[in-house]
Amino acid sequence: MTDVSSTSAAGTTTTSVTKSAASALLTSLNTGSGVDTDALVTGLVQAQFASKNAALTAKSDKLTAQLSGVSTLKSAITDFAAALDTLVKGGTLQSQPVSSNASVLTATPISGAKLTGMTASIRVDRLATAQTAVSVNSVASKNEVIGSGTFTLKLGTASYDAGGAMTGITGTDADGDGAEDTIAIDITDGSLTSIAAAINKKQAGVTASVVTDADGRAFLSLRGETGSAKAFSLEATSDPSGTLSQFNVGPNAAGMNVTGKAGNAVLSVDGITVERASNSISDLVEGVKLDLTGISTTPVSLSSSVPTKALTSAVEDFVYTYNLLLGELQKQTDPITGDLRGDTGAQNMMRSLKGLSLRDLLPGGAADQPRTLAQLGVLTNRDGTLSVNSATLSKAIADHPGAIEAMFSNSSDGSGVLAALNSIKLNATSTLYGLGASATRYNQAKSDLTEQQDRLTTQQEKMTTRLTQQFASMNARVAAYKSTQTFMENQIKAWTNGNN
Repeated sequence: MTDVSSTSAAGTTTTSVTKSAASALLTSLNTGSGVDTDALVTGLVQAQFASKNAALTAKSDKLTAQLSGVSTLKSAITDFAAALDTLVKGGTLQSQPVSSNASVLTATPISGAKLTGMTASIRVDRLATAQTAVSVNSVASKNEVIGSGTFTLKLGTASYDAGGAMTGITGTDADGDGAEDTIAIDITDGSLTSIAAAINKKQAGVTASVVTDADGRAFLSLRGETGSAKAFSLEATSDPSGTLSQFNVGPNAAGMNVTGKAGNAVLSVDGITVERASNSISDLVEGVKLDLTGISTTPVSLSSSVPTKALTSAVEDFVYTYNLLLGELQKQTDPITGDLRGDTGAQNMMRSLKGLSLRDLLPGGAADQPRTLAQLGVLTNRDGTLSVNSATLSKAIADHPGAIEAMFSNSSDGSGVLAALNSIKLNATSTLYGLGASATRYNQAKSDLTEQQDRLTTQQEKMTTRLTQQFASMNARVAAYKSTQTFMENQIKAWTNGNN
């Protein structure tokens, strides 16, 4: 469509420049050798090319506006999808596990879990514990060199006597070679600090630290991981100085006190007794991570809480953001004033958005539960914007919380609002048929305009050179004619005066 205002402006500019050039020409011809050829040539060249320059400028301005519109819409749909992605993956739109006694256990949802209607009864009889040991004797300084040699560390299941002393340990055979697994720890000029560092460097499941008392004397402290199979023994298998054996841990070792035994957590879930090596358990109640914090004599109830307020706000925020995006899209595609009024990518995006409220978001859902935004109370107004019927939404959440949560979940099967919006974004920004393709097309057109402008500039320069040469030659001839005229006038005057 031709821009009437741009054409009118171009015509006015062309007329003005032409009149100015003609005026300069007439004025200059009366000045003889005083012709202002620079102004004259500039005016004539501008008059010749004013219309073409104005047309190129108008096209360039239009393409700039179209590129700006494309960028605005791409950013809007991308930001919309990103905001929804953050909201959905944040977990606040899914049912949350609730413990009736947080001093015994707490519960957190596992990402992607569907907890609607979840219930469980849990009793904690014993917490998982770790084996700990501390040296009986202290040394004057943690940096005092004690000796050198090699410790052998073994992990496994320990047995203890009534007093808590370790009577034996059955090591693990992880590599299946028929022998218990052991870890060698070399000590060179060992102080308590370097012994602890050597043990920690192995990262074998035993952590060492040096504890200093009020008198500045240092003790070695060892701690294993929780679980009955995570007990450990430590033996100085190479001890030339005879000083490392004081840190032996295990049967008949007197230099280290075993202050804590390795054991499993014991609990019952819905009457079934189970054991776990850790107090953080993710494989007992589906979709829930349990953290045991104490023991209980009565069962703790685990249930789920529907995030009614969060889901309501999510739907309302979705509609609000949708309307903002739609408003910008309608502005850009307005049939009279829109910069993208004929753009196919923008038109396709408009159609996709308008179909979103009726799109089946839960293809595999039950027929008696809501599967579209419209069934949640999201209404389409006459102008295309959306609004929320609060009563319908509240009833849908109360009657079908699982379905609503599924709509706003991070699904891997392509269902839900997030997947639908991401699909619209992908199509809208496509470089093959979406706004990405439009941007490529407009950039190419702008590049073509630049080439046209370069050619037009070259033509202007050539015309300027040619006219400058022509008027310079004319100016020289006029000056010569003026000189001859003056000479003849003076001669005539002289003859006339002589006759008198």
